Amino acid sequence: MLVMLTLPVIAIPIFIRMGLYRAVIRYLPERAIWTIFQAVTIATLVWVAVAFLTRMTGSSGVPRSIPVVFWVLAILIITGSRFGAKWLLMRRFRRPRKSTTQALIYGTDEAALQLAHALRASDYHYVAGFVSDDPGLQGMELLGARVFDAGDLERLVKDFGVDEVIVTGSTASDAKRRELIAKLSSTAARFRILPSIADLAAGKYLVSLVRDIDIDDLLGRSPVPADTALLHAMVKDNTILVTGAAGSIGSELCRTIVGLSPAKLVLLDFDERGLYEIHRELKKNCNVKIVAALGSITDSKFVNRVLEEHQVRTVYHCAAYKHVPLVEENALEGVRNNVLGTWVLVEAAVQHGVDNFIMISSDKAVRPTSVMGATKRWSELIVRYYGLLAADAPASCNFASVRFGNVLGSSGSVVPLFKEQIANGGPVTVTHPDMKRYFMSIREATELIIQAGGLSETGDILLLEMGEPVNIRDLAEDMVLLAGLSVRDGLNPDGDIEIVTIGTRDGEKLFEELFYDPDGVAKTSHPKILRGKRQNGKGNGVPQALEKLTALLDAQDEAAVRAFLFEYIRQH
Repeated sequence: MLVMLTLPVIAIPIFIRMGLYRAVIRYLPERAIWTIFQAVTIATLVWVAVAFLTRMTGSSGVPRSIPVVFWVLAILIITGSRFGAKWLLMRRFRRPRKSTTQALIYGTDEAALQLAHALRASDYHYVAGFVSDDPGLQGMELLGARVFDAGDLERLVKDFGVDEVIVTGSTASDAKRRELIAKLSSTAARFRILPSIADLAAGKYLVSLVRDIDIDDLLGRSPVPADTALLHAMVKDNTILVTGAAGSIGSELCRTIVGLSPAKLVLLDFDERGLYEIHRELKKNCNVKIVAALGSITDSKFVNRVLEEHQVRTVYHCAAYKHVPLVEENALEGVRNNVLGTWVLVEAAVQHGVDNFIMISSDKAVRPTSVMGATKRWSELIVRYYGLLAADAPASCNFASVRFGNVLGSSGSVVPLFKEQIANGGPVTVTHPDMKRYFMSIREATELIIQAGGLSETGDILLLEMGEPVNIRDLAEDMVLLAGLSVRDGLNPDGDIEIVTIGTRDGEKLFEELFYDPDGVAKTSHPKILRGKRQNGKGNGVPQALEKLTALLDAQDEAAVRAFLFEYIRQH
């Protein structure tokens, strides 16, 4: 009897040491079987040793079959009791309740399996199954849930009453995601996406990290990771001036720059409130010396004083009026700010010997039909002219332009307008059903602007590769679906949001272009940055054209300004 009583005395400390009592039964992993096997084996061997020593003292021994019987029964009972309890507990959580969200997981990779574990543990989700394009897995079970054919997705959503379909980041391409959204548009299910492992610094998949699919995911293009060496080479320990720092692109450019350790960042803008906000935000979040310069780029004395006082080495020129309808209605001020402002800045940069001058242009500068687009083309010609002059000067300065399309989230983008209209219950207004635009995320755009400056040669016009243009009406429909609503049209008269065509506005084109001559575009070392072909020599007529344009502006002759604005572009 004493020998028998020594068994629990020996086994329990061993079980404690090996963690058998630390495991939470509900989350007990299968690998715990191996731990139980080891713990029982060690306890049995120690007990056999004790029994052998007891027999050496002359006491009665233990039959040799007892340790073997104990070892087998202990493994079966300890393992069976724990996993039986786990099964009973999990049954309660697997049973769908009225408040439980029914979820289908698109994908069968490791991320999908970990997501299923996390969803089941959340108490608020019921995993109805997995969806896969792999015929070898269809019909099988993973973690007790069936794997279904992706082609049956619509039927599964309706038959199971699925509330949301969650796609793991590495499972579906951008094209596949758009296809899935189209399939689910007729259902009430939400479409969500799990970020990739690279986005999860902790390396764990949590239910809270599953996000709604973002509009960026529908643009048919994947961002290329930034070249950190190129970013730091342009910014680190440099004194930088950003004009239009309170604007959408300018402010995001400033946020990117302060993270790259410049010596000083000068924010220039005439929008007092906007300048105050971005200055306060940046001062709060970094230790870089930041200066706010309140004034207009058309004020030559002010611009020269800022460059001289702060010894600026690099200028990012983002300041411009860029809302096409507004500039069309206020052509004189648009031309004065965008064209003459650029002229003032470039001449000041030449006078103070800056190292880099990077002007932010637009795809509307290519064969422009609007005043805004024409002013951007003039700005490109000004920067190119002074850049080629600088190439012949002893102290070479780099003057270049960076041209790209629409930026998601910027003040001029249709995306904020669509969001506001959807939030107000519609209708969502598009100007033409066939209108297309290039889009890029604002973060990617600012990083590419900095990198383009590092790759540019003076006089260059660099182009940011923006993938395929997006149909604006399709974008509007996708945004309605992403909001969990349906489009009201002839096929669905009971839908939530109507999309209305209101007609094109003055100066607006159906299609934008990134370059004049597609065959004249050269690649750079960066896959998303292209170099445009230089045309029409050095543009020696730029100073005379600017003088004439200034005289027309002073005379307040809007018709003459418009005529000369486009006439000069056609000739150059």
